[in-house]
Amino acid sequence: MDLIHIDGSTGEGGGQILRTSLALSIVTGRPFVLNNIRARRAKPGLMRQHLTCVNAASEISGAQAEGAELNSQRLAFTPGALRSGDYEFVIGSAGSSTLVLQTIWPALLFGDGVSRVVIKGGTHNPMAPPFHFLDLSYAPLMRRLGAPVQLRLKRHGFYPAGGGVIEAEISPAADTLSPFDLVDRGERRASYAECLCAAIPRSIARRELEELRQQLHWDETQMRHGDTRQDEGPGNALMAILEYANVCEVFTRLGERGVSSEQVARSLAGEVRKYLAAESAVGPYLGDQWALPLALAVHRTGRAARYTCSPLTQHARTNFEVIEQFLPVRIDVMRSAGDAGCYEVLVRPGGASAISISRTSSASCS
Repeated sequence: MDLIHIDGSTGEGGGQILRTSLALSIVTGRPFVLNNIRARRAKPGLMRQHLTCVNAASEISGAQAEGAELNSQRLAFTPGALRSGDYEFVIGSAGSSTLVLQTIWPALLFGDGVSRVVIKGGTHNPMAPPFHFLDLSYAPLMRRLGAPVQLRLKRHGFYPAGGGVIEAEISPAADTLSPFDLVDRGERRASYAECLCAAIPRSIARRELEELRQQLHWDETQMRHGDTRQDEGPGNALMAILEYANVCEVFTRLGERGVSSEQVARSLAGEVRKYLAAESAVGPYLGDQWALPLALAVHRTGRAARYTCSPLTQHARTNFEVIEQFLPVRIDVMRSAGDAGCYEVLVRPGGASAISISRTSSASCS
């Protein structure tokens, strides 16, 4: 197939360009060359977690990858045949395990058998979706899309120590993916906060939860202390979970040195209030990450689907552009009439090309 050339400095210019390219290269069989990798980051090129993404994508597909080394700013990737099986990937740092999983997850949906994946690294990282977001927000929507998955958190891993372990069991979905509209949240069913504290004073959790309770006018029954072990830290994550009939949103703030517990809680509360005041179905993170699996379902069925989000980030717009380079779909963005900050994202078929996937028998890899 035609080689796709991608400039990693365009748009948001971060690691999402790499991860989406890897996933869709495997799914479509289309090779790509990515230049200027993470050009808009303070430390451009492949960091350890990004290199793990490349190595994981190569392992599940038997790919040839030129430039797969630390700090490399150019990658040539030619996928082979996708292989379902058992895999283990070790980042070797506190780099995000969830971002590695999101790189290979879409591809493994097109395997010929169940894949079981173990990833060791960070589970609650800055600038990355925490495990709870994948488990409570993303995975339920994937199941509704027709992509069965089970996630397990075996050990927390906070930055900078890492040491976390997540497991995923991903079932084939090439014949079951079916797009659906997600334009409203539905009735609210539950809202609560959960605080994780490992190897740091428990008073931090109490202060964060109390400040968040006051900021959001919630009651004590909505404040929860998460289960952590002292050897999983040091680390702290404060989360607000909003469950609706059609979607569950998880917002997270991580504690950091020099930032008070009250500041962490107030920052999180501000993000929650923005979402509550909006009319969209999903917030900025799902608004970005939902596009890829939905585009795969739209392409498989030839049926368009839409969702509403607020706000729509540059990160999301860049992701849309990469998806359109690999798949014959169009992603149109329109402002919603009622809410100036709300956008409607329409994913529709945009061509006649077919996804070609080479399948082999299941393999066991570690």
